This record gives sequence, C-alpha cells and structure tokens, in this order.
Amino acid sequence: MIHSDQGVQYVSQEFKKLLEKHGCIQSMSRRGNCWDNAVAESFFHTLKTQMVYHRRFSDKHEAEIALFQYIETYYNHRRRHSSNGWLPPAEFEINRQDDIVVA
Repeated sequence: MIHSDQGVQYVSQEFKKLLEKHGCIQSMSRRGNCWDNAVAESFFHTLKTQMVYHRRFSDKHEAEIALFQYIETYYNHRRRHSSNGWLPPAEFEINRQDDIVVA
C-alpha cells in the first residue's frame, strides 16, 4: 500500500499504472484533511529520528533487518504510546481484542 496526499504527481495516470505494475494499492488523503495521514507521518518521523538517521547501512539487506528489528522488537512491543494509554501497540491490541464482545 502506498499512501500519499493528492498532489498532481500522485493522481496522474502514469503513477497509477506504475503502482498497478508493481501490485501496489493506492491510499490517498481526503482533500484538505491533513489528519488522514497523521498516524503514518508520526510513525515515519519516529522511525527516522530514533533509528534511520543514526545508522549507515552497507546494503539493502542490512537495512531490511534493522528496520524489521526496530519495528517488531522495539516499536510494537516495547515503545509506549500516549495515544494507547501508554501501552506498546502489541499490548494495546491484545487488550482491545479482550474488550470485543461477540454477540
């Protein structure tokens, strides 16, 4: 999935064909609603400032491993988030599932 704003480059037929060629689905913010992308922008800001900007990767494989480790071992399971009642995302989701009542 590729998320973007409604910039002219992202709504062009050429860009849409490129996404289709690579099997990508396009997600786009609603016109004039900057909050649509706020969660993604917050995540990528955190990822870049806490991990990416502090490392040099020798190749793509090393970057993929480092990103996976950061997201799966730290961000999802240890990093506390104010929007989740100061719980890590994985713990928040477990608690959320416990609250779902099946009729």
